[in-house]
Amino acid sequence: MQRRTVIDSPIGPLTLTADERGALTSLSMAGWRARSPASGHNDDLSGFEEVIEQLHAYFERRLDRFEVEVAPAGNAFNRSVWQLLREIPFGETRSYGELAVALGDKSLARAVGTACGANPIGVIIPCHRVIGADGSLTGFGGGLETKEYLLHLENPDRPLKPRLFD
Repeated sequence: MQRRTVIDSPIGPLTLTADERGALTSLSMAGWRARSPASGHNDDLSGFEEVIEQLHAYFERRLDRFEVEVAPAGNAFNRSVWQLLREIPFGETRSYGELAVALGDKSLARAVGTACGANPIGVIIPCHRVIGADGSLTGFGGGLETKEYLLHLENPDRPLKPRLFD
């Protein structure tokens, strides 16, 4: 049975779920593409202490790399993209095309975008660090304002190019 809890954060409530081993299976934000956990989950902080501590440290800029066990559900391609996302250093960004090239095929940029959109563990698997090739902010399930907040939190000196069309 999955465990579930909700915590407060500077970007609003975060819903965390973990499997029976304690591995994080989802971290979703308010409005996060209707990824609310199924009913039958128990609200209980036990077992979530480490991830909560790391999230607080991240939002206070005292942590730049999460060290929690994750178990995101997804196909092999999505999991390979999510692994690349975890390798993007704190305060840096990559474009969808750069990630596609890292996967060995520059034509996979749209598929990378789809995988980013399917990411079940926001913030910790940092899909917010993926931007358009021209440096513009692009879609984000938590909203572009949240994406901008997270990018600014990680690198306050980096200028961000706003998205012109939604």
